[in-house]
Amino acid sequence: MSRLDRCHSIADLRRIARRRLPRGVFDYIDGGADDEVSLANNSAAFAHLQLVPQVLTDVAEVDSSTEVMGRRIDMPLVLAPTGLSRLFHHLGERAVARAAARAGTVYSLSSASTVSIEDIGALTDGPKWFQIYVWRDRALLSDFMARCRAAGFDALCLTVDVQVAGNRERDLRNGMALPPRLTARLALDVLRHPLWWANLLARPPLTLANVATSMQVEGTGLTTMVDYVNAQFDRSVTWDDARWMIDQWGGPFAIKGILDPADAQRAVAAGATGIIVSNHGGRQLEHAPAPIEVLPEIAAAVAGRADVILDGGVRRGTDVLKAVALGAKACMAGRPYLYGLAAGGEAGVDRALGLLKDEIRRDMALLGVRDLGQLGPARIRARPEALSHPPARAQAAPPPRLDVVKSG
Repeated sequence: MSRLDRCHSIADLRRIARRRLPRGVFDYIDGGADDEVSLANNSAAFAHLQLVPQVLTDVAEVDSSTEVMGRRIDMPLVLAPTGLSRLFHHLGERAVARAAARAGTVYSLSSASTVSIEDIGALTDGPKWFQIYVWRDRALLSDFMARCRAAGFDALCLTVDVQVAGNRERDLRNGMALPPRLTARLALDVLRHPLWWANLLARPPLTLANVATSMQVEGTGLTTMVDYVNAQFDRSVTWDDARWMIDQWGGPFAIKGILDPADAQRAVAAGATGIIVSNHGGRQLEHAPAPIEVLPEIAAAVAGRADVILDGGVRRGTDVLKAVALGAKACMAGRPYLYGLAAGGEAGVDRALGLLKDEIRRDMALLGVRDLGQLGPARIRARPEALSHPPARAQAAPPPRLDVVKSG
C-alpha cells in the first residue's frame, strides 16, 4: 500500500505535507493572521452544527452534482485560488488543474500563479475561473480579461478582502521570503528536505506567470514581481469599480470576501452572479467571523439572486453538506488540495479530492438524501452547548444563527 493510500483524511495528507516541506513553506500554507483565532474558528464553527438524518429513505442512487455559476459540477466543492503553487510541488498549478478536471469540478487560477492563464487554458477543458483583484492599472485588468476569454475561462472571481496584506506572523518568524533565501535556518532545512530543494533548484525559477508579461518595471525576479503586485493593490476601490469590472467581463462573476449581508446585497446589485462568503482562510482580518457563522444571514439576504459559495474551514464532507443545508450552492477549499499537492503531487491532489467526494456521497446516504436539493435547514440543528464538550478540532466558537434561513 502506497503512502497516499494510507491517507484516509485531509488531516493525514496534512501530516505528510508537514514532513515533506521546509517549515517556512509549510507554514505559508498552514498559517493565518495574528494569533490565528479566525483560522482555528473557521473549522471549529462547523462542530457546533449537528446533522439530522432521515431513515428508511431510498438512497440506492446518490447524486452529488450541482450547478454553480452556469456550469454543472460533480460535487459541491470548488478549488479555491491559491498563489505560488510550485512552491509546494514542482508541478504546481498544472497538477491541480488536471486533478480538478478529473474530479469534475472547478479549478480557480490565482493571479499570483506560477503557471500562466494560457498554459492552464490549453491544459484542460474542465471548468475554470480566474481570480483577480482591482488593480491600480486598469489596462492590466483589461489585459487579464482578454486573456481569460481567449483561454476559455468560464468566470472571474474578484477578491475584495486584501486592501493590505494580513499580519501573518508565522511567515515573519520564519523569515519567509520569495524566492527563499539561504539563511542559516534554511540551510538546516536543506539538509532535512533535500528532495524539495533539488526540485526547486533543478527547474525554472519561480515567477508570477500572469504578471511577468505585463509588468512595466525593470527586473524579472520573483521579489520584483511580488513588490509590483503589492503596489497594484488599490485601497480606494469602491462598488463602482466592481460594477465596472462586471460590465467589462460580461459573464459569470463572483465576488470573494463577503461577510456582511448588506455587502452581499450590494454585490448582487452590482451584477455579481456569485457571492463567496470568506475571511480569506483566516489570513487577513483577525477575529472576523467564520464563514459558516454568517452563511445563513447572507443566504437569506441574497435570496437566490446569486449563487452563494462558502470558503473557509472545510476539511470534511460533512462540512460541505452543512454549508449546503444552510444555503450555499457549493464550498471552496484551498488548504486541503495544497496538503495533497505537497504530500504527493498530482496523485496527492487526486487523493484529496477523492476523499472529499467519497465523504460527501457517503454522508448524503447516511443523511437519507438522494440529491443536494433535499438538503435544507431541517437537516441541521445547533449543538446544545450546555450538554457538550468543546469541539476537539479547535477552540469552541458560538453556534451560527439558524433562525434567519428561509426553507428551501
